[in-house]
Amino acid sequence: MFRMKVYRVRGEILVAVCDSELVGKVFKEGDLKIEVKEDFYGSEDFDEEEVKKMLRRATIANITGQKAVDLALKMGLIDKDRILYIANCPHAQMVLM
Repeated sequence: MFRMKVYRVRGEILVAVCDSELVGKVFKEGDLKIEVKEDFYGSEDFDEEEVKKMLRRATIANITGQKAVDLALKMGLIDKDRILYIANCPHAQMVLM
């Protein structure tokens, strides 16, 4: 399962998605830190099809966790060479220009 929250701002659709089990965790490595907060990623669980539907509509996406990043890779939304790993937690962002 995934956590997902959709933001609509000035014509943009930002989708924040992460692996459900990561909510509430903090990953630190050197100067890098990511906090997987419920207020950003949402409190409701979604299945893969629902996440895919929203990622297809996204103009901006914030993607955290192995399952979420793997899904975005399979969809061709992100480049595997641009994934950031913080304490072994994958994180990627996508912006349509």
